[in-house]
Amino acid sequence: MAKPEFHELTIAAVRQLTDDSVAISFSLPAELADHYDFVPGQYLTLRATVNDEDVRRSYSICSKSGDPLEVGIKKLKGGLFSTFAQSLKAGDKLQVMTPQGNFKAQPEGKHHYLLIAAGSGITPCLSIAKSVLDQEPESLITLVYGNRTTASIMFRQDINDLKDKYTTRFVSINVMSGEKQDAECLNGRIDRDKVISLIDQKLLNLSHCDGVYICGPAAMVEDVKAGLGAALSDDVAIHTELFTTGDVAREPAVVNVPVDSDALSVRIIIDGAEREVKMNPQSETVLAAAQKAGLDLPFSCAGGMCCTCRCKVVSGKTAMDMNFSLADWELEAGFTLACQTRPLDDSVLLDFDEF
Repeated sequence: MAKPEFHELTIAAVRQLTDDSVAISFSLPAELADHYDFVPGQYLTLRATVNDEDVRRSYSICSKSGDPLEVGIKKLKGGLFSTFAQSLKAGDKLQVMTPQGNFKAQPEGKHHYLLIAAGSGITPCLSIAKSVLDQEPESLITLVYGNRTTASIMFRQDINDLKDKYTTRFVSINVMSGEKQDAECLNGRIDRDKVISLIDQKLLNLSHCDGVYICGPAAMVEDVKAGLGAALSDDVAIHTELFTTGDVAREPAVVNVPVDSDALSVRIIIDGAEREVKMNPQSETVLAAAQKAGLDLPFSCAGGMCCTCRCKVVSGKTAMDMNFSLADWELEAGFTLACQTRPLDDSVLLDFDEF
């Protein structure tokens, strides 16, 4: 994973996808090309001043590797950045962080991937589908995509173009929750029962599937992952990415912060320099304390869903409130999320330069 850093990029074009979503592509100067080399499935963090507030949001890249950077942004109710983004136009400039994320598929070899997405969760799946079909001439992609209505489908034309171009290698299955379709199994929301129904109806054939990518709201992702567990062989990897967590009831971890630790010191390494931050772990996380101290740490969602603020615990004991993004291997390697981390002693050293 490359070191996260912002650069100012110019918007090259804006495509209107639906009434409430756009696709934004960026011009990339030659000297920055290597910085923005991405693996399909990764995301960009966009940064702008909106209503006098410094706002950062993560959006998955939807273009195939080798093509211009493009992200899809759906307007959310009350969404500050997503609302602002609907008015952007070619020639506008944004601060754009270099690509991040572990929800990715490096095109090479031969595969049959099952992609399952809901709403704007299509964006990383679309990048994977475009890249794999283009660069793996023997590979197959099956996409199960859930939306409310046909009119609300993001990238509908892009998906149709893939169906026309890869007639024998790309299968797209639309599931609608607010629009009646002829086959009953295609109505409703994507969940565990829906996936099992698609398998029973022979619309999904998982016999040769060797990788699954699920992206969307947390409840859908976790339910579908559980449902697929029994239908797939043990050696098939299931990759997940959460776009929202509000629909999942998950209690924060109980962090046993020492009672007398109202002013612990945390040392932070970033850009080769070490800084010390005093903080109260009972009331703030490392990210919040660092911001209060004027230290600009990399972050995006600040909710444990992305891994932009990932850092390594070099020494000391820490605990996270929540973790929706770090994989088991990252936890075992000592990585943590600054936006969720609290020190448990006075010897914590966090390294943001470690990747």
